[in-house]
Amino acid sequence: MAQQQEAYPVQFSVDYPDRPLDRLSTFFRLIAIIPIAIILILVSSGSLNTRAGDTEVTGGLVGGAVFLAPVLMLLFRHKYPKWWFDWNLGLMKFGARVAAYLFLLRDEYPSTDEEQAVHLEVPYPEVKRDLSRWLPLLKWLLAIPHYIVLAVLIVLTIAAAIIAWFSILFSGRYPRSLFNFVVGTLRWTNRVTAYAFLLATDKYPPFGLNP
Repeated sequence: MAQQQEAYPVQFSVDYPDRPLDRLSTFFRLIAIIPIAIILILVSSGSLNTRAGDTEVTGGLVGGAVFLAPVLMLLFRHKYPKWWFDWNLGLMKFGARVAAYLFLLRDEYPSTDEEQAVHLEVPYPEVKRDLSRWLPLLKWLLAIPHYIVLAVLIVLTIAAAIIAWFSILFSGRYPRSLFNFVVGTLRWTNRVTAYAFLLATDKYPPFGLNP
């Protein structure tokens, strides 16, 4: 009997709305999203700089995500402080809720802290067992094939969201096939992000939209 394939450690899903979506909110979505998008940009574009005499020391942020510091910590100490991981994961979850709202998957306004109907699960790794010392230096490079595929998928996702926009305005419903496609693209994106930048796993992301 064949063994069941092990699930990828990064899991993402969005609850399909069990009610008609709000037409007014959908119609004005690009306007309604502006305040929370500004908050996300402000958080994501933060910097952590301190001065020692006349020398500026950078804390290792890519946008608002702590990236360089974990790379160096893994390389030289083989550690990944959990509070850095939790901050990065919290930022990813916030961004996922905003993305779900932008692509019309839900009409609840994105929360800055509550999970709502958007679920992103990334377990904190057993660092010495699960993470290589040197691989974080190369992950962003190894993920280039994913970037190419995702660039195409994101264009198709925008087209799917436009079709869904009309569908919601006329019927109140998001076509299930389009919903699954958009969620699949976001799932793929989050897995690549968790692999290459969150550094949560050394397991290479699968090429596919499915869970």
